[in-house]
Amino acid sequence: MKIAILGAGSLGTIVGALITKANYNVDLIDVNKANVDALNQKGAEIIGSLNTNISVSAKHPKDLNDIYDIVFLLTKQVYTKTSLTSILPFLHTKSTVCTLQNGIPQELVSSIVGRERTVSGAVGFGATWEREGVSRLTTEFETVRKYAFDVGELDGKITNRINTIKQVLDSVGHCEITKNIGGVKWTKLLMNTTFSGMSASLNCTFGDVLNNTYAMKSVANIADETIKVAHSYNIKLAKMQGKNFEFLELKNQKDISNKLDFYHEVWRPHSKLKASMLQDLEKKKPTEIDFINGYVVKKGMQSNVHTPFNKLICQIVQDSEKKQKSPSFNENIKKFKDFIDKEGYKQTVQF
Repeated sequence: MKIAILGAGSLGTIVGALITKANYNVDLIDVNKANVDALNQKGAEIIGSLNTNISVSAKHPKDLNDIYDIVFLLTKQVYTKTSLTSILPFLHTKSTVCTLQNGIPQELVSSIVGRERTVSGAVGFGATWEREGVSRLTTEFETVRKYAFDVGELDGKITNRINTIKQVLDSVGHCEITKNIGGVKWTKLLMNTTFSGMSASLNCTFGDVLNNTYAMKSVANIADETIKVAHSYNIKLAKMQGKNFEFLELKNQKDISNKLDFYHEVWRPHSKLKASMLQDLEKKKPTEIDFINGYVVKKGMQSNVHTPFNKLICQIVQDSEKKQKSPSFNENIKKFKDFIDKEGYKQTVQF
Protein backbone atom coordinates (compact mmCIF):
# COMPACT_ATOMS: atom_id res chain seq x y z
CA MET A 1 0.00 0.00 0.00
CA LYS A 2 1.42 3.36 -1.08
CA ILE A 3 0.37 6.45 0.89
CA ALA A 4 0.73 10.15 0.09
CA ILE A 5 0.56 13.09 2.48
CA LEU A 6 -0.46 15.95 0.21
CA GLY A 7 0.70 19.10 1.98
CA ALA A 8 3.70 18.70 4.31
CA GLY A 9 3.00 21.74 6.44
CA SER A 10 2.46 21.92 10.19
CA LEU A 11 0.04 18.99 10.42
CA GLY A 12 1.18 17.09 7.34
CA THR A 13 4.75 16.85 8.61
CA ILE A 14 3.62 15.32 11.91
CA VAL A 15 1.04 12.98 10.39
CA GLY A 16 3.38 11.83 7.64
CA ALA A 17 6.29 11.26 9.99
CA LEU A 18 4.36 9.23 12.55
CA ILE A 19 2.71 7.08 9.87
CA THR A 20 6.15 6.48 8.37
CA LYS A 21 7.45 5.48 11.81
CA ALA A 22 4.75 2.78 11.88
CA ASN A 23 6.41 1.21 8.81
CA TYR A 24 3.95 2.37 6.15
CA ASN A 25 5.24 3.33 2.70
CA VAL A 26 4.66 7.09 2.69
CA ASP A 27 5.62 10.10 0.57
CA LEU A 28 5.27 13.60 2.00
CA ILE A 29 4.39 15.81 -0.99
CA ASP A 30 4.89 19.56 -0.87
CA VAL A 31 5.35 22.43 -3.35
CA ASN A 32 8.02 24.03 -1.14
CA LYS A 33 11.23 22.56 -2.53
CA ALA A 34 13.30 23.81 0.41
CA ASN A 35 10.94 22.00 2.75
CA VAL A 36 11.16 18.82 0.65
CA ASP A 37 14.96 18.99 0.68
CA ALA A 38 15.10 19.54 4.44
CA LEU A 39 12.76 16.61 5.10
CA ASN A 40 14.84 14.30 2.90
CA GLN A 41 18.20 15.44 4.21
CA LYS A 42 17.49 15.93 7.92
CA GLY A 43 14.25 14.01 8.54
CA ALA A 44 10.99 15.34 9.94
CA GLU A 45 11.67 17.04 13.24
CA ILE A 46 8.74 17.29 15.67
CA ILE A 47 9.10 19.59 18.66
CA GLY A 48 6.77 20.90 21.35
CA SER A 49 4.56 18.34 23.07
CA LEU A 50 6.53 15.59 21.31
CA ASN A 51 10.24 15.70 20.56
CA THR A 52 11.50 13.32 17.90
CA ASN A 53 13.16 13.15 14.51
CA ILE A 54 11.95 10.64 11.92
CA SER A 55 13.48 9.82 8.54
CA VAL A 56 10.91 10.35 5.79
CA SER A 57 10.53 10.36 2.02
CA ALA A 58 9.49 13.76 0.63
CA LYS A 59 8.74 14.77 -2.96
CA HIS A 60 7.82 17.82 -5.00
CA PRO A 61 4.68 17.34 -7.14
CA LYS A 62 6.85 17.57 -10.28
CA ASP A 63 8.89 14.56 -9.14
CA LEU A 64 6.06 12.07 -8.57
CA ASN A 65 6.42 8.65 -10.20
CA ASP A 66 4.33 6.31 -8.02
CA ILE A 67 0.66 5.37 -7.94
CA TYR A 68 -0.96 6.07 -4.57
CA ASP A 69 -3.62 3.94 -2.90
CA ILE A 70 -4.43 6.47 -0.17
CA VAL A 71 -3.93 10.24 -0.22
CA PHE A 72 -4.34 12.25 2.97
CA LEU A 73 -5.12 15.81 1.88
CA LEU A 74 -3.68 18.36 4.32
CA THR A 75 -3.20 21.46 2.17
CA LYS A 76 -5.02 24.71 2.88
CA GLN A 77 -8.37 24.84 1.12
CA VAL A 78 -7.14 27.71 -1.05
CA TYR A 79 -4.78 25.19 -2.69
CA THR A 80 -7.21 22.25 -2.98
CA LYS A 81 -7.80 22.47 -6.72
CA THR A 82 -4.17 22.88 -7.78
CA SER A 83 -2.84 20.23 -5.38
CA LEU A 84 -5.39 17.59 -6.34
CA THR A 85 -5.05 18.32 -10.04
CA SER A 86 -1.30 17.68 -9.77
CA ILE A 87 -1.79 14.25 -8.18
CA LEU A 88 -4.67 13.00 -10.36
CA PRO A 89 -2.35 11.21 -12.83
CA PHE A 90 -0.94 9.23 -9.90
CA LEU A 91 -4.25 7.78 -8.69
CA HIS A 92 -5.90 4.56 -9.84
CA THR A 93 -9.65 3.91 -10.04
CA LYS A 94 -9.76 2.50 -6.50
CA SER A 95 -7.53 5.14 -4.89
CA THR A 96 -8.97 6.97 -1.88
CA VAL A 97 -8.52 10.66 -1.10
CA CYS A 98 -9.19 11.42 2.56
CA THR A 99 -9.52 15.15 3.17
CA LEU A 100 -8.31 16.17 6.62
CA GLN A 101 -8.63 19.88 5.89
CA ASN A 102 -10.43 22.53 7.89
CA GLY A 103 -13.93 23.59 6.94
CA ILE A 104 -16.31 21.60 4.73
CA PRO A 105 -14.13 20.68 1.72
CA GLN A 106 -15.61 17.33 0.68
CA GLU A 107 -17.86 18.77 -2.03
CA LEU A 108 -14.95 20.42 -3.86
CA VAL A 109 -12.67 17.41 -3.34
CA SER A 110 -15.24 14.97 -4.73
CA SER A 111 -15.85 17.22 -7.75
CA ILE A 112 -12.15 16.87 -8.65
CA VAL A 113 -11.31 13.25 -7.82
CA GLY A 114 -14.82 11.75 -7.92
CA ARG A 115 -17.24 11.14 -5.06
CA GLU A 116 -16.50 7.41 -5.19
CA ARG A 117 -12.85 8.13 -4.31
CA THR A 118 -13.55 10.67 -1.54
CA VAL A 119 -13.80 10.19 2.20
CA SER A 120 -13.69 12.91 4.82
CA GLY A 121 -12.09 13.42 8.19
CA ALA A 122 -11.29 15.91 10.91
CA VAL A 123 -8.09 16.48 12.89
CA GLY A 124 -8.39 16.91 16.65
CA PHE A 125 -5.01 18.51 17.37
CA GLY A 126 -2.99 21.55 16.36
CA ALA A 127 0.52 22.32 15.19
CA THR A 128 2.69 25.20 14.07
CA TRP A 129 5.10 25.09 11.14
CA GLU A 130 8.41 26.36 12.52
CA ARG A 131 10.67 26.15 9.47
CA GLU A 132 11.62 23.74 6.67
CA GLY A 133 11.38 20.19 8.02
CA VAL A 134 10.34 21.25 11.54
CA SER A 135 6.82 21.26 13.00
CA ARG A 136 5.75 22.07 16.56
CA LEU A 137 2.99 19.97 18.13
CA THR A 138 1.02 22.52 20.17
CA THR A 139 -1.63 20.20 21.61
CA GLU A 140 -0.80 18.07 24.63
CA PHE A 141 0.40 14.70 23.35
CA GLU A 142 -1.96 12.78 25.62
CA THR A 143 -4.86 14.59 23.93
CA VAL A 144 -3.48 13.58 20.53
CA ARG A 145 -3.32 9.94 21.59
CA LYS A 146 -6.98 10.03 22.65
CA TYR A 147 -8.62 12.30 20.06
CA ALA A 148 -6.46 12.53 16.94
CA PHE A 149 -8.98 11.99 14.11
CA ASP A 150 -12.58 11.35 13.11
CA VAL A 151 -13.16 9.84 9.65
CA GLY A 152 -16.15 8.63 7.69
CA GLU A 153 -17.62 7.77 4.33
CA LEU A 154 -19.75 10.53 2.81
CA ASP A 155 -22.78 8.21 2.84
CA GLY A 156 -22.17 7.07 6.41
CA LYS A 157 -21.41 3.43 5.54
CA ILE A 158 -18.72 1.42 7.34
CA THR A 159 -16.46 0.08 4.60
CA ASN A 160 -13.22 -1.86 4.33
CA ARG A 161 -11.39 1.23 3.12
CA ILE A 162 -12.54 3.40 6.04
CA ASN A 163 -11.31 0.68 8.40
CA THR A 164 -7.96 0.70 6.59
CA ILE A 165 -7.74 4.48 6.91
CA LYS A 166 -8.49 4.19 10.62
CA GLN A 167 -5.73 1.61 11.01
CA VAL A 168 -3.22 3.90 9.30
CA LEU A 169 -4.21 7.03 11.25
CA ASP A 170 -4.16 5.13 14.55
CA SER A 171 -0.38 5.29 14.10
CA VAL A 172 -0.64 8.98 15.03
CA GLY A 173 -3.39 8.84 17.64
CA HIS A 174 -6.84 7.36 18.12
CA CYS A 175 -8.98 7.56 14.98
CA GLU A 176 -12.74 7.30 15.41
CA ILE A 177 -14.96 6.09 12.56
CA THR A 178 -18.23 8.02 12.36
CA LYS A 179 -21.45 7.49 10.43
CA ASN A 180 -22.11 11.23 10.63
CA ILE A 181 -19.07 12.85 9.04
CA GLY A 182 -21.17 15.88 8.06
CA GLY A 183 -22.00 16.52 11.70
CA VAL A 184 -18.36 15.98 12.65
CA LYS A 185 -17.16 18.46 10.03
CA TRP A 186 -19.63 21.08 11.27
CA THR A 187 -18.42 20.48 14.82
CA LYS A 188 -14.85 20.93 13.66
CA LEU A 189 -15.96 24.01 11.72
CA LEU A 190 -17.32 25.42 14.98
CA MET A 191 -13.98 24.74 16.64
CA ASN A 192 -12.29 26.72 13.87
CA THR A 193 -14.77 29.59 13.56
CA THR A 194 -14.51 30.23 17.30
CA PHE A 195 -10.95 29.93 18.57
CA SER A 196 -9.14 29.92 15.22
CA GLY A 197 -11.19 32.89 14.08
CA MET A 198 -10.50 34.83 17.27
CA SER A 199 -6.82 33.84 17.32
CA ALA A 200 -6.40 35.13 13.76
CA SER A 201 -8.35 38.31 14.53
CA LEU A 202 -6.49 39.14 17.72
CA ASN A 203 -2.99 37.84 16.92
CA CYS A 204 -2.91 35.60 19.98
CA THR A 205 -3.01 32.02 21.25
CA PHE A 206 -6.13 30.08 22.16
CA GLY A 207 -5.17 30.56 25.80
CA ASP A 208 -5.22 34.33 25.35
CA VAL A 209 -8.75 34.04 23.96
CA LEU A 210 -9.84 31.94 26.95
CA ASN A 211 -8.49 34.56 29.33
CA ASN A 212 -10.28 37.59 27.84
CA THR A 213 -13.89 38.42 28.71
CA TYR A 214 -14.84 40.11 25.44
CA ALA A 215 -13.08 37.47 23.38
CA MET A 216 -15.09 34.77 25.14
CA LYS A 217 -18.37 36.65 24.69
CA SER A 218 -17.54 36.76 20.99
CA VAL A 219 -16.60 33.07 20.92
CA ALA A 220 -19.93 32.15 22.52
CA ASN A 221 -21.85 34.09 19.86
CA ILE A 222 -19.74 32.74 16.99
CA ALA A 223 -20.48 29.20 18.19
CA ASP A 224 -24.18 30.00 18.52
CA GLU A 225 -24.35 31.37 14.97
CA THR A 226 -22.50 28.33 13.59
CA ILE A 227 -24.87 25.90 15.33
CA LYS A 228 -27.97 27.79 14.17
CA VAL A 229 -26.73 27.79 10.57
CA ALA A 230 -26.07 24.03 10.76
CA HIS A 231 -29.58 23.49 12.15
CA SER A 232 -31.04 25.48 9.25
CA TYR A 233 -29.74 22.67 6.99
CA ASN A 234 -31.00 19.93 9.33
CA ILE A 235 -27.45 19.12 10.43
CA LYS A 236 -26.89 18.14 14.04
CA LEU A 237 -23.39 18.60 15.38
CA ALA A 238 -21.63 15.37 16.32
CA LYS A 239 -19.95 14.62 19.62
CA MET A 240 -16.19 15.09 19.57
CA GLN A 241 -13.69 14.36 22.34
CA GLY A 242 -16.63 12.93 24.28
CA LYS A 243 -18.38 16.32 24.28
CA ASN A 244 -21.78 17.33 22.88
CA PHE A 245 -21.14 20.61 21.05
CA GLU A 246 -24.88 21.19 20.61
CA PHE A 247 -24.71 22.33 24.25
CA LEU A 248 -23.07 25.58 23.09
CA GLU A 249 -26.22 26.93 21.42
CA LEU A 250 -27.37 30.00 23.36
CA LYS A 251 -30.85 30.72 24.71
CA ASN A 252 -29.82 34.33 25.39
CA GLN A 253 -26.73 36.33 26.32
CA LYS A 254 -27.02 35.46 30.00
CA ASP A 255 -26.62 31.81 28.97
CA ILE A 256 -22.97 32.44 28.05
CA SER A 257 -21.78 31.99 31.63
CA ASN A 258 -23.23 28.46 31.62
CA LYS A 259 -20.96 27.47 28.72
CA LEU A 260 -17.60 28.66 30.03
CA ASP A 261 -16.57 25.46 31.83
CA PHE A 262 -17.18 23.56 28.56
CA TYR A 263 -14.91 25.92 26.60
CA HIS A 264 -12.12 25.71 29.18
CA GLU A 265 -12.29 21.92 29.40
CA VAL A 266 -12.15 21.40 25.62
CA TRP A 267 -9.75 24.17 24.61
CA ARG A 268 -7.39 24.49 27.57
CA PRO A 269 -5.22 21.56 26.31
CA HIS A 270 -4.77 23.59 23.09
CA SER A 271 -3.99 26.86 24.89
CA LYS A 272 -0.55 27.25 23.30
CA LEU A 273 -1.92 26.95 19.79
CA LYS A 274 -1.97 29.83 17.32
CA ALA A 275 -4.49 29.46 14.50
CA SER A 276 -3.11 28.40 11.14
CA MET A 277 -4.89 31.45 9.68
CA LEU A 278 -2.79 33.65 11.97
CA GLN A 279 0.35 31.81 10.89
CA ASP A 280 -0.64 32.57 7.29
CA LEU A 281 -1.15 36.27 8.10
CA GLU A 282 2.30 36.38 9.70
CA LYS A 283 3.80 34.87 6.55
CA LYS A 284 1.72 37.17 4.30
CA LYS A 285 0.01 34.15 2.73
CA PRO A 286 -3.68 33.76 1.76
CA THR A 287 -5.82 32.54 4.66
CA GLU A 288 -8.72 30.09 4.74
CA ILE A 289 -11.09 32.69 6.21
CA ASP A 290 -13.54 32.34 3.28
CA PHE A 291 -13.72 28.59 3.96
CA ILE A 292 -14.12 28.94 7.74
CA ASN A 293 -16.06 31.92 9.13
CA GLY A 294 -16.88 32.98 5.58
CA TYR A 295 -18.52 29.61 4.93
CA VAL A 296 -20.85 30.13 7.90
CA VAL A 297 -21.70 33.62 6.63
CA LYS A 298 -22.42 32.33 3.12
CA LYS A 299 -24.56 29.42 4.26
CA GLY A 300 -26.32 31.68 6.75
CA MET A 301 -27.24 34.14 4.01
CA GLN A 302 -28.70 31.29 1.96
CA SER A 303 -30.89 30.12 4.86
CA ASN A 304 -31.68 33.56 6.37
CA VAL A 305 -29.70 33.05 9.58
CA HIS A 306 -27.91 36.18 10.80
CA THR A 307 -24.17 35.78 11.47
CA PRO A 308 -22.85 39.20 12.60
CA PHE A 309 -19.96 37.90 14.72
CA ASN A 310 -18.69 35.63 11.93
CA LYS A 311 -18.94 38.61 9.56
CA LEU A 312 -16.84 40.74 11.90
CA ILE A 313 -14.17 38.02 12.05
CA CYS A 314 -14.11 37.93 8.24
CA GLN A 315 -13.80 41.71 7.97
CA ILE A 316 -10.87 41.88 10.40
CA VAL A 317 -8.93 38.95 8.90
CA GLN A 318 -9.59 40.03 5.31
CA ASP A 319 -8.42 43.56 6.16
CA SER A 320 -5.20 42.21 7.68
CA GLU A 321 -4.72 39.96 4.65
CA LYS A 322 -5.24 42.87 2.26
CA LYS A 323 -2.81 45.10 4.15
CA GLN A 324 -0.38 42.20 4.65
CA LYS A 325 -0.13 43.23 8.27
CA SER A 326 -0.48 41.14 11.42
CA PRO A 327 -3.56 42.05 13.49
CA SER A 328 -3.30 44.12 16.68
CA PHE A 329 -4.75 42.53 19.81
CA ASN A 330 -5.54 45.82 21.54
CA GLU A 331 -7.01 47.43 18.45
CA ASN A 332 -9.20 44.49 17.51
CA ILE A 333 -10.40 43.46 20.97
CA LYS A 334 -11.75 47.03 21.15
CA LYS A 335 -13.64 46.37 17.91
CA PHE A 336 -15.29 43.34 19.48
CA LYS A 337 -16.04 45.27 22.68
CA ASP A 338 -17.55 48.18 20.75
CA PHE A 339 -19.57 45.79 18.59
CA ILE A 340 -20.91 43.93 21.63
CA ASP A 341 -21.85 47.18 23.37
CA LYS A 342 -23.36 48.84 20.29
CA GLU A 343 -25.40 45.85 19.13
CA GLY A 344 -26.98 45.20 22.51
CA TYR A 345 -25.04 42.04 23.39
CA LYS A 346 -23.82 43.68 26.60
CA GLN A 347 -25.57 41.90 29.41
CA THR A 348 -24.41 40.79 32.82
CA VAL A 349 -22.40 37.60 32.40
CA GLN A 350 -20.57 35.89 35.26
CA PHE A 351 -17.02 35.05 34.14
